[in-house]
Amino acid sequence: MQVNRLEKLLEFIKNEPNDPFLKYALATEYLRLNQTGKALGYYEDLASNHADYTGTYYHLGKLYEALGRRDDAVNTYETGMKITREKRDNHAYSELQAVYDELMDD
Repeated sequence: MQVNRLEKLLEFIKNEPNDPFLKYALATEYLRLNQTGKALGYYEDLASNHADYTGTYYHLGKLYEALGRRDDAVNTYETGMKITREKRDNHAYSELQAVYDELMDD
């Protein structure tokens, strides 16, 4: 019997509970499965406990937008832009700037 992705990730996180990549992978998998509450929990954990994990901000902001939490999305994008600018991650910064500008134009 083949174990699915979610089960594998949950097994991995038991051994590495503070691994930001595993948390990100779990958030993404839960989102793919339309389990937004669980996805949100992992994304928010990443933003709180692994602020330098820059991939979080785009996806967390988009999830906030989908949930109708505009102010949280704006704050998430602004925080992400600040961190990506400090880390000189120009690609992530430009992605965040684009979704931020789009949201502010609405």
